[in-house]
Amino acid sequence: MPTIRLKFFASLREALGPTGQIELPAGSTVGQARDALIALGAPHSEVLARGRAVRAALNQTLCDEPAVLSDGDELAFFPPVTGG
Repeated sequence: MPTIRLKFFASLREALGPTGQIELPAGSTVGQARDALIALGAPHSEVLARGRAVRAALNQTLCDEPAVLSDGDELAFFPPVTGG
């Protein structure tokens, strides 16, 4: 099973810590990784819930949930950034 390195930023980092990792079946997507983290229960299920706006970056490039993960990838989650 591929191992994906996780990073969390802003309010997600406050709730989940700065880093982590998860093992997923080969061919898993960013969306499936998010679902796997939600399935861990609180606090993951609260801050990554489907109703919440959360952005993702795969290997430091913004991505959508259908993006496919590979062993050793870095997947970051963060809230949307607003400007002023």
